[in-house]
Amino acid sequence: MKDIFSLGKLKFKSRLIVGTGKYKNFTETAKAVEASGADIVTVAVRRVNITDKKEPLLMDYINPKKIRYLPNTAGCFNSEDALRVLRLARDSGGWNLVKLEVLGDKETLYPNMKETLKCTEILVKEKFEVMVYCSDDPIACKQLEDLGAVAVMPLGSLIGSGHGIQNKNTIKLIKSRSNIPVIVDAGIRCASDATIAMELGCDGVLVNTAIAKALKPILMAEAMKLSVQAGRKSYLSGMMQKSNLAKNSTTHQRKIK
Repeated sequence: MKDIFSLGKLKFKSRLIVGTGKYKNFTETAKAVEASGADIVTVAVRRVNITDKKEPLLMDYINPKKIRYLPNTAGCFNSEDALRVLRLARDSGGWNLVKLEVLGDKETLYPNMKETLKCTEILVKEKFEVMVYCSDDPIACKQLEDLGAVAVMPLGSLIGSGHGIQNKNTIKLIKSRSNIPVIVDAGIRCASDATIAMELGCDGVLVNTAIAKALKPILMAEAMKLSVQAGRKSYLSGMMQKSNLAKNSTTHQRKIK
């Protein structure tokens, strides 16, 4: 059974999206991406060199013809900065599928949803395909979908915190009401966190810090690949229902004479 991951007009095999920041160098980044099996990598346009040919270029290590680059607006705290960054990304690399994040403050890096909604509306009108980092708020996620976002990316917990998915019921509610992909973004620490996200029914998981800051990033990247695959298969299998009482593992008991 083919299980294709669609984002806008594009289709991918892997449901794991990997960030390219916080690694020791581009060589380590490239090895981690390869081990992850990811088809998409996020690129912070303000932080990762993709244009200055006098300095090491990410493209020299990760081929954009083989791995889809997803420019993002990490570090932007208002819609004006975010719009400028994504327009630059499209002009310089032709990237139309983008990740929008407009942050509220430097301590929590929580999304500023007023600015995020404003920016999403503008980008959609400019024919961008917008994936949006957002709060785990079912109402806000539905508003983003109505504005034309191609995916919503509710946080599991604060960016880089490693606290995993704090509000599982809310994530499930967002997924149940969404007609576009739901991708957990931020807070993932370990492989089991990624599995949980997929078992909740999410369409994908984005991981950066958990891989880049592991003692063995390449090994963690592989673990994330396998955990996303396992979680997806577990979800698709139709998990057994929970029960408050014990149930025999066999339907009939053998009579002893």
